[in-house]
Amino acid sequence: MTNKWLEINLTVPDQSVDMVSQVLLDLGCTGITAAEKRLDTFVVPSPEALANDPVLKAYFNYPENVELLCETIQQELTSLAGIYPDLAELQMEHRELADHDWASDWQQHFPPFKVGDRLVIHPSWVDWPKTGDEVVLTLDPGQAFGTGTHATTGLCLEALAEHFASGHPPLKILDVGTGSGILAMAGAALGAKEVLACDIDSDACRVAAENVQQNQLDPLVTVTEQPLDQLSGQYELVLANILAGENVRLASQLVERLAPQGRLVLSGILIEQEQQVIDGFTPFNLKQLSISHRDEWTCIVYQRP
Repeated sequence: MTNKWLEINLTVPDQSVDMVSQVLLDLGCTGITAAEKRLDTFVVPSPEALANDPVLKAYFNYPENVELLCETIQQELTSLAGIYPDLAELQMEHRELADHDWASDWQQHFPPFKVGDRLVIHPSWVDWPKTGDEVVLTLDPGQAFGTGTHATTGLCLEALAEHFASGHPPLKILDVGTGSGILAMAGAALGAKEVLACDIDSDACRVAAENVQQNQLDPLVTVTEQPLDQLSGQYELVLANILAGENVRLASQLVERLAPQGRLVLSGILIEQEQQVIDGFTPFNLKQLSISHRDEWTCIVYQRP
């Protein structure tokens, strides 16, 4: 018998994508894609349309009561409106999908892509013949943040690849808030000898460990639920693809884990929060190597003297 799926569409402000995605996953969503709205260039758009907020497509095993699920989602999002006012009245649509529709809708949003000169990331349903000195990772979208398609993860991957191409590649890497494990795996695949990936979300750690094993990187990558303040040692590269407020809150711990001459990559930062993060790290006298932007997001790279 053909299984049925429910697709729920939500137009979400870019800064709220991660929060809404987590709510949907907590309610049993089996996968999420994000795509920007397409504007008809032959029609003058309204000011609201120019915002071009992404459309989230969330996929659920078809529930017994569709309306109840939709009401529950709306209630959960409304409960967060005190902190995130733009979640109060999101427009929601839904439709039924068969198995083959699900596969088609899901897979078209995750093509293979290349980062830097060597790193290639592709989903398992696409064969990628490795050539030359390419490093190839297999990663399917799933119930943990980070496939490389989101701007914050992409910026971190580019900073990581650039560090390995600099002539002084890091041998020890710490990935804070690892999510799917993509940054930790990329570091190990590019040549790091020891990578520690930490996340306080047990589901994220489980997914990351599965991804590490699938790519046969478990001898190099350790996944842990231990929080940052319980970790020891110093690392030549520390990655923190987390929210701006968390970057600032954990600033002293992140710097403490950074070896002399080591690089610290901070992402998950909205452009309007950029100065807040810079101010938060100013007391540590780090050298700012670069600031990169993509869409609404910022990535800051520091070096410890």
